[in-house]
Formats: sequence, structure tokens, C-alpha cells
Amino acid sequence: MNLPSPSAEEIRLKALPKAEVHLHLEGCFEAALIAQWAYTEGVALPRPQQDLFKFSGLADFLGFLDLACGLARTQDRLVELSYGLSQRLAANGTGYADVIFNPTHWHAWHGRLGAMLDAIDAGFTAAEQDGLPGVGLCVSLLRTQSADAAIELVDTLTTLRHPRVVALSVDGNEATAGRTGPRFAEAFRKAGSAGLRRTVHAGESSGPEGVWDAVDLLGADRIDHGVRATEDPALVQMLADRQIPLGVCPTSNLVLGVYPSIEVHPIDRLRQAGVRVSVNTDDPALLGASLVGEYALCRQAFGWTDEVTRAVARTSIEASFASADVKAGLLQELRAW
Repeated sequence: MNLPSPSAEEIRLKALPKAEVHLHLEGCFEAALIAQWAYTEGVALPRPQQDLFKFSGLADFLGFLDLACGLARTQDRLVELSYGLSQRLAANGTGYADVIFNPTHWHAWHGRLGAMLDAIDAGFTAAEQDGLPGVGLCVSLLRTQSADAAIELVDTLTTLRHPRVVALSVDGNEATAGRTGPRFAEAFRKAGSAGLRRTVHAGESSGPEGVWDAVDLLGADRIDHGVRATEDPALVQMLADRQIPLGVCPTSNLVLGVYPSIEVHPIDRLRQAGVRVSVNTDDPALLGASLVGEYALCRQAFGWTDEVTRAVARTSIEASFASADVKAGLLQELRAW
């Protein structure tokens, strides 16, 4: 198969030094890999392989994640998946990524978080030894979990002290779970006290109230999505004043129906209002997104100059949970782009 040659724009954007801060391990399954594992396990797929990633909405999408993750039953499969994610990062010129994963989706690994972290870590370590980008793990709660389950997860992470884990996260469908900030406040407080960073999905399927809770109740260092903050001018002002970064995923928001077109997507309005925004892929394999493609999409839709592009890339690096040395190296490279 002859793939089209990358354009000059794509080559330049691949060379742009950048990080990715909103990327899910669960969203990096290739269709062929899922089909292969399903065949081996005798599991029926909901749709033919060529239509596997045609989702009817967020609920269908989240249900599919459970099926895909359920197939990753062995250490070798988690190593394969993690290594493949690192290859995807390198193909987009990404220098570092914070990767979110939610243990609730991975049924075969329930009760074995330490072993699961070791398997994922083995894949990323092998990738790093082969010169692929560095990765930090953000372990995520599901919105429907209880306060006790959330605290139990934080206690487990604190006991394990796994060097790959950099943050506590929370994700899932805000619209169906309702307000969850008060329920998880204690778990996030404990995570912060234990030295974990905190990143929160908010302002996607719910409105601005979820973003307020993420900041006020959960102490979020970073907001994943956050785009619906634009519905509350006071919230936009607070995000700008406190320089709380948003990990925005334009293609994800379009595919999952948060916005009807890139032209009405609020990422550039947020940026112009002084909010720190980065562009990210969320679930790239499942949504047909690439990091180079996200930058290209925004440059075309909003007329982003090289100066704006560089500023957004700088936010991605500064907002990441990478080490000070990794950040300094990427920022130095960015100045020369």
C-alpha cells in the first residue's frame, strides 16, 4: 500500500517540539489488533473490523472501551499496546506524553493494579530504551465509583509508589454520572498530599459546573477538555487568572458530538481570552486523530501563525507532568523551531 507523502506543513509540525497531556491508553488500540485478539479469544465484535470505530455517541464509545480492554488479558498484550503507543508518539514528533489509563476498564486485571502497572511500564521502558519518547502515567478513577473506592485507589498508589505513575485522574461520562466533585474531594486531597499531580476530565459532556468543581474541590493542576468553560465568562476569567491549563482535544469533541464543526469549537476563543490551552488526541486510534493533524486542523481553521503554534506547544510542555530536565530540553528545542 502506497501511503501519501507527508506535506511540507506536516513535516514542519512533526518537527515542532511538543508534549501531549490528554491521551488515553484505552484509546490506542488499532482495529487490526482488537480483531486479532478477539479472534484468538473467541469474542464477537459489535461491528465488522472496517466499521469498528464508527460510534453512535459517547456511551457507545465508552462501552466499546470495556470490550477492547477486556481482551488485553496478558502481560504480553499490555507490553505490545504500550510500545505501540510510544511508536505513535514518535511518529508525531511528540517529545513526552502524560498517558491516562483507567483500571476499571481492564477486567482481567481487577485486584492486580501493581502487576498491571509493571506490564504497562515494561512496554514503555522498552520503547524508551529504543529511543522513543518518555511517558508518565495518570491513573484514573471512573466517575461512577464510590468515595471509598476512590480513596482505596489512592491508598494503593501511595503504597506502590510506582515510579511511572505521576498523577491521579478522573474520567467517564459526566452527563450520566452527575456531579462527582464532592464525592472525590477527599481522594484528590490525599493524592495531592502524597505528591501525586491531579488532572480532571471536566467541561465535556457537562457544562462549566464540572470545571468549577475540578478546581475548587479537586485541586486540579490541569483540566482535561474544559472547553465548555466558555459558557461561563467568570470561569474563563478564573482559568486565565490562575493559569490553569486545559488539555483540549478538538477532533474528539467533533467526533463525539460536543461541537458540530471546528469553526465553532472554542479552543481559539479560550486561548485569546488568556486561558492556557494545548492540543491533544484523547483516543487517537479510535477517533482517527493524530497530534500533527490536530495542530494542522487548528492552524487551518483559526489561522494560527507559527508564533501561536509555538505558544500552544510551549503550554503543552509546561502543563505536562514531565521532569524538570525533560521540560527544559523540550523548551530549548522549541525556541529553535
